[in-house]
Amino acid sequence: MSRPVVFVGPSLHGGAALRRADIEFLPPVRRGDIDALLARDAPPPAIGIIDGAFFQSLSVSPKEVLRAIDVGVRLYGSSSIGALRAVECAPYGMVGVGRIYEEYQSGRINADDEVAITYDDETGRALSEPLVNLRFAVAAAQAAGVVEVPLAEHFLLLAKRRYFPERTVALILQDLAAEVGEAPCAPLRQFLAHGAPDTKRDDGLRLLDLIVTDGSATNGRPLEWPPPVHH
Repeated sequence: MSRPVVFVGPSLHGGAALRRADIEFLPPVRRGDIDALLARDAPPPAIGIIDGAFFQSLSVSPKEVLRAIDVGVRLYGSSSIGALRAVECAPYGMVGVGRIYEEYQSGRINADDEVAITYDDETGRALSEPLVNLRFAVAAAQAAGVVEVPLAEHFLLLAKRRYFPERTVALILQDLAAEVGEAPCAPLRQFLAHGAPDTKRDDGLRLLDLIVTDGSATNGRPLEWPPPVHH
């Protein structure tokens, strides 16, 4: 029996979870990658999408996801492009995992650039910060009494204004300090450096656990090839 496959990159970069032997890990998904898995002699019973290409190359399409579902592969998505595709394909059986998926599914956020980042192709390390992570981090800072609502909202407004490759905590705090002074920013700076949650990572770890433990990974149906045409 083949193992589940998970497409992952900067969301779990450097994490010990990537050394687990019960999952086959592949780099961030690009268009054609899921079809390539289906073309294997033994397609995986389940596919998880965490990270993937957005702008630097063609993104994985919902049609690819649907083709995999049609032949009995269980699809999971979280954290980044996986959450986006899970929202689009949930009516057809894709499983969304985590808080970021829930934010998109509810409509509380809807822009693709909320999860977009740039990263080093060689190391997989993120070079910018996803806006959605900053939203959860600032909400945690508010809950902890570190920052008041007006300052938190202004921080997020400045983050939204920056083009996603330039969304780093350092640059956003620089923008904020230029408007309100350094002193009001200091507690938030400290919290973001040492106490903030990493929601993309947390959601990705949840997906890894679920894709292995979910007993319905193949929906009880044998895989078929070629898949039926999806109209």
